[in-house]
Amino acid sequence: MTKSLNINGTTGLIDMPSGEAQDDATFSFSTALFGPISRTTISFQFTERLSASFRFLAWRDWNSVVPGADEIKDRAFDIRYMLLKESDFVPSLTIGLIDFTGEGRFSSEYIAATKSIGDRVKVTAGLGWGRLGSEGSIGKLFGDRPALDDSDIGTPNSDQWFRGDAAPFAGVEVKLTDNWTFKGEYSSDAYVLEDDERGFFERESPFNFGFEYQKGPNTRYGIYSLYGSEVGLVFHLILDPKNRATGGVMGPAPVPVKARPSRARDPDAYDRGWVTQPDAGPLLRKNLAKRLAVDGIVIEDLAYTATTAQLRIRINRIDAGSQAIGRTARALSHVMPASVEVFEIVPVVNGIGASKVTIRRRDLEELEFAPDNGTLLRERVTITEAGPAPANGVGSENLYPKFFWSLRPAFRMAEPLKGDVGLRLSGSYSIRPGLQLSGSIYGSIAGNVDRSGDPSDSVLPHVRTDGSRYSKFGDPGLETLTLAWYARPAADIYSRVTLGYLERMHAGISGEVLWKPADSNLGLGVELNYTKQRDTNGGLGFDEYDYDIVTGYVSAYYEFGNGYVGQLDVGRYLAGDVGATVSLDRIFVNGWRVGAFATVTDVSAEDFGDGGFDKGIRFSVPLSWALGNEVKNTFSQTLRPEIGDGGARVNVNGRLYESIREYHSDGLDSEWGRVWR
Repeated sequence: MTKSLNINGTTGLIDMPSGEAQDDATFSFSTALFGPISRTTISFQFTERLSASFRFLAWRDWNSVVPGADEIKDRAFDIRYMLLKESDFVPSLTIGLIDFTGEGRFSSEYIAATKSIGDRVKVTAGLGWGRLGSEGSIGKLFGDRPALDDSDIGTPNSDQWFRGDAAPFAGVEVKLTDNWTFKGEYSSDAYVLEDDERGFFERESPFNFGFEYQKGPNTRYGIYSLYGSEVGLVFHLILDPKNRATGGVMGPAPVPVKARPSRARDPDAYDRGWVTQPDAGPLLRKNLAKRLAVDGIVIEDLAYTATTAQLRIRINRIDAGSQAIGRTARALSHVMPASVEVFEIVPVVNGIGASKVTIRRRDLEELEFAPDNGTLLRERVTITEAGPAPANGVGSENLYPKFFWSLRPAFRMAEPLKGDVGLRLSGSYSIRPGLQLSGSIYGSIAGNVDRSGDPSDSVLPHVRTDGSRYSKFGDPGLETLTLAWYARPAADIYSRVTLGYLERMHAGISGEVLWKPADSNLGLGVELNYTKQRDTNGGLGFDEYDYDIVTGYVSAYYEFGNGYVGQLDVGRYLAGDVGATVSLDRIFVNGWRVGAFATVTDVSAEDFGDGGFDKGIRFSVPLSWALGNEVKNTFSQTLRPEIGDGGARVNVNGRLYESIREYHSDGLDSEWGRVWR
C-alpha cells in the first residue's frame, strides 16, 4: 500500500503520525485547512529511515472576540527516524519530534508502530507526549514536562522531550480501490490551545475519519470529519527526485562513435604528417564546433599532437557533465585523424579549467555497445587536475569579449509563503577568460511580501531584518553589479575575487581561495570579505546605514558518497558575530538538491530574536527535470523559520566549490551513466 501523509504533511493517518517512512528521497508539499487552522508543509525523506519537515502554520481569528482579526502565524521543524522496518511479524516503528525548536504551540514527541494486514489494511498504534499527550493520559512516564522560557524559543527544547503526560493514539487505513482510501483514527491531541484557551475551535470528539483520493503517483486529496465539529481538506504533491517528472530529457540524439579502420587495413590513415599542415588546426576546430553546437557546447581552445587532442569546452545547455563529456568524445572520434589515440576533455567554468577527463579512443570504439558500458568506460577513464591551457592551442573566434543579456520572469521569496513575482533584467560581459562584468535589475509585479518599510527592532546591526524597507523603497532596484576574476594560481588551487554591488543589501569586495583536487572527496577553502550596507532605495549609495564590516570564513567540504555533501564554515558573520555553520545536502543524479543548515554564533538566542539561531532547509530543482528540455537553469529556495541578523553571510554569485564540483570525480561519478546518452 502507498505510504500516505497526514494533514501535518508527514507520514501518518489523518492528524496522527504512523510508524512508516516514505520511500527514500520522497519530496512532498502539503497544504491543509480545517476551521480557522491552516498548515503548509514541505517534507523530505533524507535517507531510507530519516525524514525532516518544515511547516508553516496559521490560526485565523486568534482573537475570537473580533472575527477575522489577529491572525497568528508560526513555523515548525519536525524530524522522525524509523527504528524498525516492517517484516512478516514485526511492525515498522518510528520515533519522532514535532516542532522541536519552535515556540511550543505544537511541540510533541511520539513513538508509533504500523503493521500491514494483507495488501489493503494497515493498523497503527502509538504513544504521544506534549500536544500528543493531552487527551487520555496514562500518566507521566518520565517525569514532569517543564515550561519553555523565552530564551528557549528557537533552540531544541530537549528538556521537554518525552516528559509530561503520555497518551495513546491509534488508527486504521483501508485501501478501498486503487484510488480510494478510508482512514479512521483516535487522536491524543486535545487541542487545548485552540479550544479551551482561544475558543475558536470546538473539539467535541477524539475520533476522526475521512477519505483520500490518489490521482496518479504525484497527487493525493483528502476530505475528513475532524473532532466531531469540523471538515478538513488536504492536498499533497508527492515528487521523486530520482525520476524525472517528464520521463526524460528531450534533445538531439547522440551520434555513434566513428570507429577507425584497422592499422593493417589502412596504414595511411594513421600517418602523422597532418600535424604539419598550417590549416589543420582551424579546420579541425571548425568541424568540431559545428558538431558540438547541436548540444550547446562551445569550444574554448583546441590543442593537439599527432597522438593526443585536448579540447577545452564550455557547457551551456546540457545539465549533466558526464553527458557533455560523452557528446564531446563522440565528436572528437568523427573529426580527429586516426593517429589521435587520447582525448583530453577539459570543462571550463568561469573561464578556468575545472578538471581534465582523459579517454582513450580505442575504449570508446570497443565499449560503445558493450553491456554495462558506462561502468566499464569509467574504469578506464581518469579525472585529474586540468592544468594550464596549452600555449599552442587554437582558440575559437568571437568568444571574447562577448556580451549577453536577458529579460525573464523571476520569483523572489522573502520568507515562507511570502514572496513576489517580477521581471529580472540581467547582463554579462565576458572580457577575457576568467574576467567577467555582470549585473541585474529586479522589479516586482505582484506579491505578498512585507512592504511596510518599518525598520527592524533587532538589537544587532540590521544586516538582514530590514528586508521590508528594501522591498518598499528599492523596487525596482539594482540587485548586483560586479566584476569577477577567476584564476588557477597553482595545481588544485582555484581563486575568485568579486568586486562591486554583491547583492541587494551589501556591496564590497569578496575574495576566495579553494584547494580541491579533482579526484578528492575533500575540499578546503578560505574566504575574506569587506562589505558596506547599501541604501534601501536600490541605488548606488551607502549613506542610510553607514555600516561596514570585514567578514571571513575557513571552510571544509566533504563528499560522503551517495550524493551526500557536508560543509563546515567557521568565521565572522555580517553582524560581527563569530561562530560556525554546519550544512548537509543530498544531490541527486538529475540535479535535484535538498539540504539543511544551522548556524550557531556568539549572539544569544534573546538577541537573535524569534528562532533563536539561524537555521533552515533549502532545495533546488533543475528545470530540465520538470520541463524535459535541455536547460541548466534551476529553481532554488531557502526556507528559514525566522530571518535574523545573527549568522548572516553576504550572498556572492559564483562561489568556487559549487562552480567546479560538478566536473570533479565526485560530481561526474554520480551521473556517469549518462556518458553514453
